Amino acid sequence: MKEDGMKASKRIFLFLFVSILSILIVSPTLFAAEKEIKIGVLYPLSGALATIGRDLQKAAEFTAENLVNNKNPKVDILMAKWGGIPNLGNAKIKLIFADTRGEPDRGADLAKRLLEDDKVVGLMGAYQSAVTKTISAVAERYGVPMINDSSTSPDLTRRGFKWFWRTTPHDEYFNKDLFELLKGLTEGKVKGVKGVPKDQIRNFTYACENTEWGSSVATSLVAFAKEYGFNLVKGILYDSKAPDLTSEAQAIVAAKPDCMLFASYLSDSILMIRTLKGMRASPRLLWGQNAGFEMADFTKTLWADTNGVLTRTVFIAKIAKVKKVAGQINELYKNRYGDDLTGATGRSVVGVQAWAYVLNRAASTDRKAIQKACNEIDIPGYELVMPWDGIKFDATGQNVKGKGLIGQYQLKEGKIELEIIYPFDLATANMIYPFPGWK
Repeated sequence: MKEDGMKASKRIFLFLFVSILSILIVSPTLFAAEKEIKIGVLYPLSGALATIGRDLQKAAEFTAENLVNNKNPKVDILMAKWGGIPNLGNAKIKLIFADTRGEPDRGADLAKRLLEDDKVVGLMGAYQSAVTKTISAVAERYGVPMINDSSTSPDLTRRGFKWFWRTTPHDEYFNKDLFELLKGLTEGKVKGVKGVPKDQIRNFTYACENTEWGSSVATSLVAFAKEYGFNLVKGILYDSKAPDLTSEAQAIVAAKPDCMLFASYLSDSILMIRTLKGMRASPRLLWGQNAGFEMADFTKTLWADTNGVLTRTVFIAKIAKVKKVAGQINELYKNRYGDDLTGATGRSVVGVQAWAYVLNRAASTDRKAIQKACNEIDIPGYELVMPWDGIKFDATGQNVKGKGLIGQYQLKEGKIELEIIYPFDLATANMIYPFPGWK
């Protein structure tokens, strides 16, 4: 009897073993479907730039959850129908975040940790150009792909790197847009504004935070001013962490510019506007390089004092008027977090979108396969939240299909709204010109 029981147990065991083996042979995707693909994402989640860093994190998580890993019938793009990466057995993207604190050396150390300890297949980030510079150097040394979603120093794609790709336009794209806007003002192309004599807007000043990003912006502004026939009367590089910007504001006001141009993060953009208001500064045009100027906390803090301020960006919620999918994705995001997408958070969305498409094209987590996919990818514009022609990288790793927008904050019925001013054919409101100043 005991022997018969043992034989029966063996038969049951053998049956179960064969059954499981047959399932594995016939349907390998059943288990592959649960596979996770780890991407290391580096943002400033604490410190002076924690607010924007956490917003970027939310946008990246939102994208992975709502546009890649799970099917979403509310969004009219192919990716939203995937439910994971199709060519990898519907594997899910798992984002592993690391807090750079906005420190280049810390960013490099964290990148090594993500690669060595967490075994991520690639990297994304890191917002500040100076931090992206050190992180991308680590990725290059390790031979690991890095897709940069948000840093705009032109030099990042001029180093001959083979493992670095950037989805966003860089500062030279954006600064050219600014001077095209100024040129358009003189030619009567700006919605709601008659032609402006060039002498009214010829002289400009800049004040840029003194890091990789701000200094590259300053250099580019000077070059484009010369090309377009404008005159720099004062330029300042300043410490973005400075508790007081009185001397810097005094210097640019004293130069009596027609246009004031800034490259600032959140705290220093707010401080600069408040300081200029206290001095009753009266430029005809005031323009900021996204970053602090496009964050929700910029308008929440300054409110009516932002009326008439211009900012470069890559996403404005009102783009939904001409791009349906942008409105669909923005609505989902706003329902979840309470704020519209911005240029910064929109770029984070696109970064995750790019990673998903690259992985699907590679059909592998092999680094060389991903590298090849990055070099060959051509994502159509209708698949993206951005109003771009798409994503296609040139030999330097720069996306050549990205575009910029220029928006203007306008006070309407007690609400601050960001209207599209440039490109001219996408304008959603008349431009306020000249800058109305502060009461």
